[in-house]
Amino acid sequence: MKNVLVLCTGNSCRSQIAHGYLEHFTDGRKVKIYSAGVETHGVNPKAIATMQEDGIDISQHTSNNIEEYFGVNFDFVITVCDNAQERCPFFTTKAKKFHYNFPDPAKATGTDDEIKAEFRAVRQLIKDYCEEFVNENLTTE
Repeated sequence: MKNVLVLCTGNSCRSQIAHGYLEHFTDGRKVKIYSAGVETHGVNPKAIATMQEDGIDISQHTSNNIEEYFGVNFDFVITVCDNAQERCPFFTTKAKKFHYNFPDPAKATGTDDEIKAEFRAVRQLIKDYCEEFVNENLTTE
């Protein structure tokens, strides 16, 4: 069983979206996906709605703090924002670390349609990244 952690600042948007896609793309493989933040801000309702548009339900996800997972031996740690990468605590683990600084859709401004468009754009970036990550790192599971 491989353990994958997706880490962001507040575990509300980007890490939750990545968590959903990683679970989707690893379906049936021996992989456990975790997501956490260096803080917890709750799961963003717009992230839930945006993922639902793509047929993925993250409505039951919870916003977790990285400290909850200090006892887990991760194989991969993916930071999805620069803040989390800078503040990521040291893990005594063999985990391979990956980083991609996705834009934060929660900071989008404008009309409702403009905000939805930003969430969709970030969702697509994360979806593409997660599919590639799984294909390159978890294909034999």
